[in-house]
Amino acid sequence: MIVILTALNLEYQAVRRHLTGLETQAHAAGTLFEVGRLPSGGRVALCLAGKGNQSAAVLTERAIARFTPSAVLFVGVAGGLYPSIKLGDVVVASKVYAYHGGTAEDDGMKARPRAWDIPHAADQLAQHLDRTGEWTRHLPPGVDVPAVRFAPIAAGEVVQDSATSAHARWVRDHFNDALAIEMEGAGVVHAAFLNSALPGVVVRGISDRADGTKQHTDGQNWQPHAAANAAAFAIALADELARAAHIRTVEHPGSSAMLGSNENVAKGNARVGVQAGIVFGGIQQSPGAGEPGDVLARIDELRTQLRRAQADDRLDEHTYKAAEAELTIAADSLATGAAGERGTGLVALKRLRGLVIDLSDLAAGVAAVIALVQGLS
Repeated sequence: MIVILTALNLEYQAVRRHLTGLETQAHAAGTLFEVGRLPSGGRVALCLAGKGNQSAAVLTERAIARFTPSAVLFVGVAGGLYPSIKLGDVVVASKVYAYHGGTAEDDGMKARPRAWDIPHAADQLAQHLDRTGEWTRHLPPGVDVPAVRFAPIAAGEVVQDSATSAHARWVRDHFNDALAIEMEGAGVVHAAFLNSALPGVVVRGISDRADGTKQHTDGQNWQPHAAANAAAFAIALADELARAAHIRTVEHPGSSAMLGSNENVAKGNARVGVQAGIVFGGIQQSPGAGEPGDVLARIDELRTQLRRAQADDRLDEHTYKAAEAELTIAADSLATGAAGERGTGLVALKRLRGLVIDLSDLAAGVAAVIALVQGLS
């Protein structure tokens, strides 16, 4: 699952055009999410966060808690801070400044910003997409291919539409490496960072020059054009992030292919039970392999997790029933304690893992039980 947030409806629509099979899910507090599929088939939850870092942070946190995503993207438009950047260009935030932090002293304001760098693995994927140009297939037909820039973005609480105001001078004096300015990125990446350093990436299309000409460029429809460019790159990046997460959870359960892995070797009478690595969205801990009772207890825990996921609308009714059936087969087979039945139980658990692969917490839990079964003597 990848979560994508936007501030404006036109940004939301630019992303939504790339998604299929959309279904609406409502949070208890009223927030609406649309859950669908990326072009590659990965799952995505789309949310309109509104303007401002505070709103973006709250709804990012809400989305993370609900969907346990493997990455969070914020997609939209921004103002360009230097003439070298063209309208329509895409800026991927190499760093996001929360630039309004400071202290007021007798001799003036002193900057005390906070900043968050783009996670290394996400940056590598984004740079690769730019080099290969693969992302451009998501652009609207007939448009010029924009440049992609990797640079800091300044995120504050005001719309900057002047090149000479005190605010503009403050940004230029203290954050002169920022290529773009906007109002939500800091809230998003901060919320992502607080959730076990979940990858958070900001992708912006330049729709104005933040120099007093915004009304003119908005009148020329640069906002939807820039939003479409940003959405094209973000969708390609979301595909790559989803694919990388799939590799981690399926081909390397209990470890992270992008972050490295550890191998433990048992010697003598010792045995390795379950090796656990970093799982974005939470850490799944398992007891060591040993007795069939351990496995059955973990299967009961999985059953509870399944019911909770279904109650939270993270698992549709059809998939829930199919998963329950596989879990019952696994439990019945393993309850006999017979070595010949373990194969049946193991196959059922592997089918179950395929059914819940989009839910990282459940997939990690099933992988842990599979490891326990394989470790039974």
